[in-house]
Amino acid sequence: MSIRPVISTTDATPTLEGAGVKLHRAFGFHEPDRFDPFLLFDDFRNDRPEDFESGFPWHPHRGIETITYVLSGTVEHGDSLGNKGSLGAGDLQLMTAGSGILHQEMPKGNAQGQMHGFQLWANLPASLKMTAPRYQDIQSRDLPLLEEDDGSKIKIIIGDYKGRKSPVDGIAADPQYLDISIPAGVRKTLTVDTYRQAFAYIFEGAGQFAAASDAQGVLVEKSLGDTEVNVRDMSGNRTLVQFGTGNEVTVQAGPKGIRFLLISGAPLQEPIAWHGPIVMNTKEEIRQAISDLNNNQFIKPQH
Repeated sequence: MSIRPVISTTDATPTLEGAGVKLHRAFGFHEPDRFDPFLLFDDFRNDRPEDFESGFPWHPHRGIETITYVLSGTVEHGDSLGNKGSLGAGDLQLMTAGSGILHQEMPKGNAQGQMHGFQLWANLPASLKMTAPRYQDIQSRDLPLLEEDDGSKIKIIIGDYKGRKSPVDGIAADPQYLDISIPAGVRKTLTVDTYRQAFAYIFEGAGQFAAASDAQGVLVEKSLGDTEVNVRDMSGNRTLVQFGTGNEVTVQAGPKGIRFLLISGAPLQEPIAWHGPIVMNTKEEIRQAISDLNNNQFIKPQH
């Protein structure tokens, strides 16, 4: 067994999206193959309704799958195919944009005016870029929750872990997506498939991710070429941690515990051509998508 080294830790960046939604972006648009098969990750957390209720009005997508996980508040959604619904606290939505879809997402705060959720974009391989759009809406109660003897809780959003499996299926990136809470002071090792790209996103508390360990499990520094990552430093709120190769991630929870998402997926290793909400493999495909959009041919007939 080998612990995945920490390649980098970065803070999510304040970003304005949609019709004026204030959110934090952990990655996206820059270095599009860095997190292959994932393209973008947003943390939309806010306590001020005026900072998010303008939402994400009608906009197109092609060539990707979006994964939306809500922690508090609700997200009302609708699309050009006539689908509509509402995501509540703990719920999950997966949208395969495929050949093209127009949709909108309108967040609303809870009774205290709070909204919190995440959206992850997963790339589609060339063979599925023009597949038929589809949705999967999963309610919180249907997502398995693993409660361990050390007090840790692992909610299995997508994929499987220790024999517990999410009902989600058919996502091309084949992600494993876990929502993990670890109590104060607990040291935990989690398994991750060696051949997957993997990152963690901390959104509550703080902790130390080990890049390597000695026989006693003491956290040490790891030299990464010209970059030194000091894993003795606490990684905390809105911190993105990218891992190198290995089949384990080890974390030591801080004095207030830690809660984070641990996400991994199988790299596609394909060319990426990206224009806003449209992600294809070539510039010509992007030009065709824009032409389709301008000529009311973006939504393809479904057979």
